[in-house]
Amino acid sequence: MGDAAPAGAASAALTRKAVRVPLSAPGLPGLPPELSGPVAVELAKPVPTIPAANALPGGCVYEPKWDGYRLVVVRSGSTTRVWSKQGRDLTDRFPDVVAAAIAQIPAGTVVDGEVVIWNGSRLDFGLLQRRMVSAPGRIGALAAAHPASYVAFDLLAAGGADLRSWKLTRRRTALEDLAARWAPPMQLSPATTDPEEARTWFDDYRPAGIEGLVAKGAGTRYAPGRREWLKVKSWETTEVLAGGVIGPIGAPSQLVAGRYRDGELVVVGRTSPLNPRQSAELAAVLTPASDGHPWPERIGTGAFGGGRLSVAVTRVAPTVVVEVSADAALQADVFRHPLRFVRIRADLRPDDLPPIR
Repeated sequence: MGDAAPAGAASAALTRKAVRVPLSAPGLPGLPPELSGPVAVELAKPVPTIPAANALPGGCVYEPKWDGYRLVVVRSGSTTRVWSKQGRDLTDRFPDVVAAAIAQIPAGTVVDGEVVIWNGSRLDFGLLQRRMVSAPGRIGALAAAHPASYVAFDLLAAGGADLRSWKLTRRRTALEDLAARWAPPMQLSPATTDPEEARTWFDDYRPAGIEGLVAKGAGTRYAPGRREWLKVKSWETTEVLAGGVIGPIGAPSQLVAGRYRDGELVVVGRTSPLNPRQSAELAAVLTPASDGHPWPERIGTGAFGGGRLSVAVTRVAPTVVVEVSADAALQADVFRHPLRFVRIRADLRPDDLPPIR
């Protein structure tokens, strides 16, 4: 396996404008119907720690867990399209990736990977989200301003032949041969069988937005729809303000975390459910909010500020600093996944926390 590292500097090498090219190449190899799109992908189940080298059949192959969208590139003889893991055709959302695929991937090929967007030295999930919600006429400008990068980690078909029955090591070798001729925005995801090297990636690449690791069995076939891969997230602690809670102030079930941006208290995340000890610890230091608290009475149950469902928030005075554990998934400095309550930081004041941008 290769030992290259995911580099934030790769963003500087990405294509700076979308290229308009035809999606079809008649007369070239076709694909089996089940690989013509949409394509069912193999999935990963979460585990709490990095799997041992022998945890999976044939030994573990470790790869970075990218903070992007899962995207399957389907390059047939008649069309070139990209599909999400939910089966949505995203070809019109990522014309830069499609153009690169047409230029660099032979017909009759299906590649599994992740689409990401670099913003400086860090992955920016918010820029990906913007592609998904913008009007079609805006996509070209977005692609020119913030081009996407496609990180490939598996090869499902080549020359029109289904490779999913091949063992991972054989598929990886074929993918590396294919990727040897690539240039940005196409790139090969790093992979290693060395658990120490994987641990280094796990620790060192978090600031770039790498969420953790995925471990795959070197001796395994590609299993669509099955969770036979393993994923472990990287977590670190940070401080937030207790701006509200779910449930009564005397017995909160979850903490709603806040930070200041341009002098305004904004919601940046919410913890997973508190255990009884944590709930009592938090209740002992919380006080009701004054009339000037800026938060609404309800927040979304999914991403903050949106969603069809909402839940009531008990607003509290933002005077208590709380230490939480968070993964690397951020969107505009808001945590996209639940936080974990660690402890009250009575030694810190709200002014001790730096504002978010």
